[in-house]
Amino acid sequence: MLIDVITIFPEYLAPAQLSLLGKAAAAGIVRLQVHDLRNWTSDRHRTVDDTPYGGGAGMVMKPEPWGLAIDDLLGAPTRRPQAPEPSPPGQVPGAGAGGSELLEAAGGTGGQGDEVTLVIPTASGNPFDQALAERLAGATRLVFACGRYEGIDARVAEHYRGRDGVAVEELSIGDYVLAGGEVAALVMIEAITRLLPGVVGNAASLAEESHVRPGLLEYPVYTKPAVWRGLEVPPVLLSGHHGKVAAWRDDQARQRTAQMRPDLAG
Repeated sequence: MLIDVITIFPEYLAPAQLSLLGKAAAAGIVRLQVHDLRNWTSDRHRTVDDTPYGGGAGMVMKPEPWGLAIDDLLGAPTRRPQAPEPSPPGQVPGAGAGGSELLEAAGGTGGQGDEVTLVIPTASGNPFDQALAERLAGATRLVFACGRYEGIDARVAEHYRGRDGVAVEELSIGDYVLAGGEVAALVMIEAITRLLPGVVGNAASLAEESHVRPGLLEYPVYTKPAVWRGLEVPPVLLSGHHGKVAAWRDDQARQRTAQMRPDLAG
C-alpha cells in the first residue's frame, strides 16, 4: 500500500517509524511518503492560508496549494510553482538531522491506474470506525490531506469528488476538535495498516479485538503472575478447558460492552 501525507508539519509524522508501522515500512508492505504543502506555494512567505469569506474568526487553508499538491501526487498535468527542496535520503522533509528512515520525502509519483482515496481528516467528517478501517485497508493508495486552522477550503473536497479515479473521504476520529489533521491521520494510518497481511505477527489476534465483532468490546485479558497485589486471575483461564474459556470470554465481552459502551450493546 502506498500512503501519501500532505502537511505543513512533516515532522509530525515521525512516529510512523515506530512499532508495527515502522516494521511494515521496512518490510515493504507499506510505503509512506510525507510532503510539505508549502512546497506548492509561490510567494516569498510560502502562504497557505487566508481570511474566511463571510467573516469570522481564524484562517482558512487556501485551495491553490492543495490543488497543485494533490494534482502533482496523482500525476495530473499541472505546473508546480516552486520545486520542493530536496531532502537527504530517508529524512522527513524539514525534520533536520535524525529524521525517520521509514518516511520518504517525495515529489509527484503518478498513480493514475488504480483509484486513489483522498482522506481529509476533519471534525465535521463521517465517523472513522473499524469497519471503515477494514474497507480502506483494501485500497491500493491513500492520500491524507492534513488541514490546520479552520480547515481546508471546501472546494478542494468538492473538486476531487468530481474527478474520475479519486474517492474522497472526509473523516472524524471523534467528537472533539484537534489543532490539525496530523494526529488524526496517524490514528487512521495505524488502524488501517495493522490490518494488512504480514503487519501483525499473529493474524489470529485481530479476530477478537474490540469492534471487530459488531457491537462488542474485547474481553479483559491477563498474563503471569497468577496473583498480583492480591488480585487473582479468573480461575476459568487456568482450567485448560477451551470451551469454558471461550464461553467466559464471550460473556465478559458482552458484560463489558453493556457497562462501558451501552450504545454498542443496542
